[in-house]
Amino acid sequence: MGFLDNSGDIILDAVLTDLGRKRLAEGNGSFKVAKFALGDDEIDYGLYDKNNTSGSAYYDINILQTPVLEAFTNNMSSMKSRLMSIARNDLLYLPVIKPNTLASAGSETDAQFGTYLILADQTTVLTLQSEGTNALLAGQMNGDVPTAGGGSIRVDQGLDTTELTADSIIAADLLETQYFIQMDNRLGFLAGPSTNNNSTETLGFTPTSLDDDNIATYVFTLNDDSDVVTNIPQGNPSPIAGPRGTSVSFKIGSSLDLKTSAFLFNQLGTVGTTTITGNGTDLGPGAATPTSYKFIDSTIRISGITTGYTIDLPVRFVKQTT
Repeated sequence: MGFLDNSGDIILDAVLTDLGRKRLAEGNGSFKVAKFALGDDEIDYGLYDKNNTSGSAYYDINILQTPVLEAFTNNMSSMKSRLMSIARNDLLYLPVIKPNTLASAGSETDAQFGTYLILADQTTVLTLQSEGTNALLAGQMNGDVPTAGGGSIRVDQGLDTTELTADSIIAADLLETQYFIQMDNRLGFLAGPSTNNNSTETLGFTPTSLDDDNIATYVFTLNDDSDVVTNIPQGNPSPIAGPRGTSVSFKIGSSLDLKTSAFLFNQLGTVGTTTITGNGTDLGPGAATPTSYKFIDSTIRISGITTGYTIDLPVRFVKQTT
């Protein structure tokens, strides 16, 4: 990977994605480029200088001469900031997607690590949960049986401005009704946001696609049967200050490999003796015991299909070793 010097003539560097190259290699004549996307991941618009002494033609010169990355095919490393086209010119605000980590929404991160903890197996869950209620602390999810855990991951979409009230209606062309969610398929799977503490099933969704890097892509739509994408009710706790659109909520289950083996933890993770605050009543509320755990840090990527807005959320898969 390298940078392209665009200080002179404009350079166009285009490549097929890994999936596109795979389909081209099939050689059956069915390959056809039907869609493409543009992005501006490398651009810092803070370089726009309207006070440049050379005149208005030089206001954006530093932006235009910023080196850009060579095109590369890995879908998880490119196109995080996609460009969108809107015909009308009366927009003052564009929608964003923000993590909802409010306690009142039941979707906060783990207070100790600032990330979502996915407890990979039953042994780890039993160590950290309350003996009386089987409850885990906020931000800790039951990866062994996702439906038995209380917390979930949630992001909200809308216009994050105080210039418009939260009860205002968001324009239809700015409303996200469909999302991509991507994660490492070797580590886990997505499950619905509902909770049933009596359930013994690990209800999970089937990925829409799986690429050569084991990145699973799920597609969810408003009002489908998954309940992952929903409208944000009026008065519902949200980090979006202005007009609100839709919310994405889900749980994460750990893969069979993480439940039954430490192989991926040894290959991809970190081993260390640490103190993880749990909810065990045998040592008192919020008990903590120094225990050896294996960790794998990963991310969950959520992208709105209408606007292309993308957000990466940190997750940590945890497995007790002693």
